[in-house]
Amino acid sequence: MPPPPPVPPADPSSPQPHPLPHMGEEFGTAEKNLPPTKLVLIVIGVAVAVLAILAFILRAKPSASGSIDAVESVELIGQNSVLVAINVSLQGGEKTSFKMRSITATLDTGTETHEDEPASAVDADRYFQAFPTLKQKALPTLKIQTIEPGVKNKGTIIVSFPVTAAGFASKKSLKVTLQAYGEPEPLVLVAP
Repeated sequence: MPPPPPVPPADPSSPQPHPLPHMGEEFGTAEKNLPPTKLVLIVIGVAVAVLAILAFILRAKPSASGSIDAVESVELIGQNSVLVAINVSLQGGEKTSFKMRSITATLDTGTETHEDEPASAVDADRYFQAFPTLKQKALPTLKIQTIEPGVKNKGTIIVSFPVTAAGFASKKSLKVTLQAYGEPEPLVLVAP
């Protein structure tokens, strides 16, 4: 049998076969396979900022708006409390109805917070007869109802708070909160 032909010397310009990787390098390390930590933190920071801006812009808003137009109060002599007539204006939103579920008034005196639900229409009429001062700017009693899109509604609510007339006059804030069915956030009206 003739001997095998001699192997010519390797040409340095020809591609060399790739050596087998070391077993420890085959799977790599986090340092080699993951992006730099600073880049990851920057991307996470930008994503959080974008989500915060979107959450603020797209936050739940009531489908109606409104205001407190007038507030009249009268002290109940000997009872350390006041009756308050609050005129409220409401404006239905552009697309959906505002279906009122409840109305509450909240008085913050700076040291205490008091909350009350409005008196019924029958009781409000009796209060107006007994205290004509409350009726000076009064409108028809505001009822729990549905406010259709684009419709304006005005009304008066009568509430009572266990504070003196001086305590009510020096109040920190007076709010009327209207909760509606299907609304994630209540409509909060603040007295000027």
